[in-house]
Order: sequence, then structure tokens, then C-alpha cells
Amino acid sequence: METSTGRDLDPDLRRLVRLEGVFGRGGAMSKVEEYREALRQLVDWDAFLLEESGLPGPRGNIELARAVAEEGDEELFRRYLAYDEQRAPTNSPEEFLAFCGILGLGRLLAEGRMDLWATLRKCASDGRWRSREAVAMALQRLGLANMDLLLLEMAGWSQGSLLEKRAAAAALCEPGLLSDQRHAREVLRLLDGLTASVGGLLDRTSDEFKAFRKGMGYCWSVAVAALPEEGKRLMEKWFSSDDGDVLWIMKQNLRKKRLERMDAEWVRKWRAALKG
Repeated sequence: METSTGRDLDPDLRRLVRLEGVFGRGGAMSKVEEYREALRQLVDWDAFLLEESGLPGPRGNIELARAVAEEGDEELFRRYLAYDEQRAPTNSPEEFLAFCGILGLGRLLAEGRMDLWATLRKCASDGRWRSREAVAMALQRLGLANMDLLLLEMAGWSQGSLLEKRAAAAALCEPGLLSDQRHAREVLRLLDGLTASVGGLLDRTSDEFKAFRKGMGYCWSVAVAALPEEGKRLMEKWFSSDDGDVLWIMKQNLRKKRLERMDAEWVRKWRAALKG
């Protein structure tokens, strides 16, 4: 989980939080194991989760959510999914239960439960940003087990609604999933298609479009850093766009530290050219 601003938080911080929560850097996994052991001793998880959720507050308890995803079963996860936007509004402790439910479905999906795709896709359009982040994290769990399958499914999501497009980009643009150049290349192609789709959008005032645009504002940097030479060439194509939102997306990506680490001179050159 991340901060409770009611909006997607800074993408670079989101990357750090998700890496800690999904891939277990530093002490994150040891904390997850502590929570797993605690859950095994409890009969009633709900009260414990609500008390330890971290909500309302600046950061939800990612480690506890990961433990729930590991220790829970489908019946529990589906019960937690019933905590919808009306029953569990943004930044409420009850929202944490929904987050845990979505994350748990990611574990089941990675274990082969292909029948859960439709449920996760529906959750991708949840009005709560934490739930949308949970979907991305759940999909990344599958990516660790079968990146080819994730890419295949996300190709379909990338043709869907704005929030489905956003979910596809957010799920795939995780450095830990892009060590294989073939995968990075496919993600770049998907981002290219998503960027091209911006030009056909007439209504750009909706919250859904804002969430999509903001997500695209960091995703390119992740994929380009994974495959620099091909990525830079593909990204440069969009620097001459006459679409203001496309240029905003490109400028936001050029501000990411990962691109500066990749090629600082290239970043300076294009930031100056785009006045970004």
C-alpha cells in the first residue's frame, strides 16, 4: 500500500514501495514472515487486519497484506472483495481488506487459476487508487511466474478502458520483470500502442484519463531503462508529437532518475529540446 492522498502517489516512490512489498528487498520479507506466523495463530483475522492496516494514514501495511495473500484462501479473498467503494471508502481500514483480497487473487492466479482474470480486470476499474495498485501488484505476481502469459493477457487489457490500459502498463513496467530483453521489447511495443491511443481520445477531463496519463508518465522510463538503445529510439518518435498530453507523458518520463542514470546526456539534450 501507499500514501493516502486519494490519488496515485509519486511514481518513483510507488516503484520503491512495490519492490519492497512484492520482491522482498531489505527487511520486507522478514516482516512478512512475522505476520504470516501471527496469522497462523489467529482465528479472527478481520479485527487484526483492521487494527494493523495503517489506515487511515500515510501508508497502508503492505507487509501484512502480503502475508494475508500467502496465508489466505479463495473464500477469504472473495469475502474481502465484497468491501466495495460504498462499504469501504478510500483510506478507511476496511479498504485494506479489499486490498488484501485482490492481492490474494494474484497468488491464486500465479498458481494457475486462470478463471480469475475477469475478476481482476473488473477490479482494475475500481474507483479507489489502492485497489488499482493491488491489481498491478497481483498481476506482477503472475509475471514472476509466467511473464509470457502476463504479456499475452495485457495485450488484451491494453485495448480496453482507460483504467484497464493503465493497469496493463503499471503491471508490466516493473524493473524486476524486465530482465529479459524479449520481454522488455514487447513492453515497449505495448507502451507505443498505448501512447498512440491518446490521440483518439476526445474526453480528457475524466479521472480515468488523468490516472491513465499519470501512469504513462513513468512507465516509459522503466521500459526504456531495461532496453536503452531500442527504447530511446522508440521514445524519441513521440518527442515530435503535436499532442499536448503525449508531450506531457514524455516530459514526465524524462524527469525520472532511472533515465538519468541510464544516459544523462541524452536526457539533458531532450529535456532542453522539449523545454521540459
